[in-house]
Amino acid sequence: MQYFITRSVAVLALWAASCAPVLAQVVPADTTHKFENPGGVSAAGTRPWYKGKLVKATIVPAVLITYGALHANNNGFYTNEQARRDIYKLFPTYRTRLDDILIFAPYLELGLVTLAGVESRDDRLNIGLVILKSEVIMLASTFAVKRLVGEERPDKSDKLSFPSGHTAQAFLAASIVHTEFRDKSQWYGVGAYAIATSVAALRMINTKHWQSDVVAGAGFGILSAHLGYLSHRNRWGRPPRLPKGMSFSPTWQSSPGLGSSLAGVPGLRFTWQPR
Repeated sequence: MQYFITRSVAVLALWAASCAPVLAQVVPADTTHKFENPGGVSAAGTRPWYKGKLVKATIVPAVLITYGALHANNNGFYTNEQARRDIYKLFPTYRTRLDDILIFAPYLELGLVTLAGVESRDDRLNIGLVILKSEVIMLASTFAVKRLVGEERPDKSDKLSFPSGHTAQAFLAASIVHTEFRDKSQWYGVGAYAIATSVAALRMINTKHWQSDVVAGAGFGILSAHLGYLSHRNRWGRPPRLPKGMSFSPTWQSSPGLGSSLAGVPGLRFTWQPR
């Protein structure tokens, strides 16, 4: 009996020794995050609505546009007339056309930084498409609101004061610069927004707009840029992706009647292998 037990222990020891390399290669299952998502819902599905991209893109423009709307037609806690008097005390006679030039200065910064070799978030084709889309949104929204509100300018030149189109244009371009280069340095966006803010200030100094106009214009410009990005999927500028098993190849079909192997008709061969 003792011999049998001793032999069994020896056999078990040999079996354990032979299985040791295999057991050493088995990686234990990670159970540290086992109960974090018991329902199997994706991370995007569990995100609260107020943390979505649309809310983040519209919260700042909504605040600016709301402030401008509440202060239009000389309303609000700091009225347009009060702001105009304060500006007049600082700049009683100063007038300039610089604001007509600076509205495109952020785009100039975008081009110079790109030519300097700083890598932007998107390629040039998609940046151009986002700019085009954002410009259409901005122009359509600002001029529609101008017609609907009909607020008179401080210099009484017309009734298209609210919101400021110059300010909207400048802040749209600044938002594009900020979005494209914020991963490289925040200072690119700071410079662009500083230019846009100077445009807003000059529009008030030149008595072309009230303070409510430029604040709302900044909101319309930022919102237009954000909507341009949100509605863009970068589908252009990339090689086409064909379904698996599908391919195209050029062909050359010779014409025997022409008497030369070089004479023929070019074509395109389509191949599809169903799976």
